[in-house]
Amino acid sequence: MKKEHLNDRGNIKWASMMLPEHVEKLKEMWREDERVEKGDLDEQQAAEIDFKLQLALKDDLTVGINYHNGFDYSFSKVKLLSIAHEKKTLYVVDQESKDKGEVSLHAISDVTII
Repeated sequence: MKKEHLNDRGNIKWASMMLPEHVEKLKEMWREDERVEKGDLDEQQAAEIDFKLQLALKDDLTVGINYHNGFDYSFSKVKLLSIAHEKKTLYVVDQESKDKGEVSLHAISDVTII
């Protein structure tokens, strides 16, 4: 059995006797441990992403966007509403929930035209 698994078991065991604030802080620490750092794109990748976004906006295409959400990478199928280059923001409508939202252009790691 891995040592880290033993430590997790110990923390879980003691969590039942902790105050709710302490339990929440412990969960936050676990989330921080699982955080995935965002990688940097090279110029060619950034240009390819920009080309696909411009094409999708012009032709009203649905795209799949991989983006860093602060802790890990997420994937969403979206329709583009607009691109605000000065704010480095992409305005989208999620195709599953139909919610409008924003995605930072810096957070995007890949775009696929669907």
